[in-house]
Amino acid sequence: MRGPKKQAIVVRGKDGLVIKEEELKLVKDRYPILGVPFIRGIVNFLSSMANGVRALMFSAEQMPEELQEEGESKLDKWIESHFSSETAEKLIVIIAMVFGIGFSVLLFMLLPTLIAGLFNSLIESRIIKNLIEGAIRIIIFLSYIWLATRIKDIHRVFEYHGAEHKTIHCYEKGLELTVENVRPQPRQHPRCGTSFIFIVMIISILVFSVISWSNAIIRMLLRLALLPVVVGISYEIIRWAGRHDNWLSAILSAPGKALQHLTVFEPDDEMIECAIKAMELVIPEEKDSDRW
Repeated sequence: MRGPKKQAIVVRGKDGLVIKEEELKLVKDRYPILGVPFIRGIVNFLSSMANGVRALMFSAEQMPEELQEEGESKLDKWIESHFSSETAEKLIVIIAMVFGIGFSVLLFMLLPTLIAGLFNSLIESRIIKNLIEGAIRIIIFLSYIWLATRIKDIHRVFEYHGAEHKTIHCYEKGLELTVENVRPQPRQHPRCGTSFIFIVMIISILVFSVISWSNAIIRMLLRLALLPVVVGISYEIIRWAGRHDNWLSAILSAPGKALQHLTVFEPDDEMIECAIKAMELVIPEEKDSDRW
């Protein structure tokens, strides 16, 4: 969980809850320009990825040592043997982010562009070509998410995802944070990362329809160059939708909420207890200072 002043990770270990609490050091505090609209979306996207990787690494550290050693790659072991623990953690996070972003760009951006390029000789309309590419991108994304849920550990991560959403709903309604109050809350939340990714795909279809190129290589390079623009616009949309409750915000949030049926599952009570504890640790003392 992340609040306005600090963030907390809570993991259920063999001896009970294990807590990691940190004060937030926001880059926009040092460089205010990174907190302006559109630019802040790109910064927050990268920050969220880094925090997510660190949280998963912290969780993995709570596993029995023999399982940790089985799960470590040769690259992880090499980094840990050549650098201090702090430097090694930073390097592993950076490498994980680079591979994660690279894989996502390849699978969800470049591959659909290549496949859509096969229709160039059959279709002249640039708009239709971009719509076909967008449809291919969404199909690949949905297939990837569905296949990921077949993995037992990922399914369990998505159950914790449900505990997170339910706890946030409970807090935002002003209810006491108890398992009994959290459990009946909805799993879907308008500010979910899944919704953000889906909006990115929709915005990319619109942006790429305005700016395109017939040459496949140049078209892929344009996709990469425009990706920060797409991310920035998408962030502002989901930020606005999360702060408002009207017919327009409902329409904007609906596709992402529907997609969350694939990425947010019902948690058990122990998962909810973890989410509640993490939330309690980041609630600010100043009332309303955590408003979006």
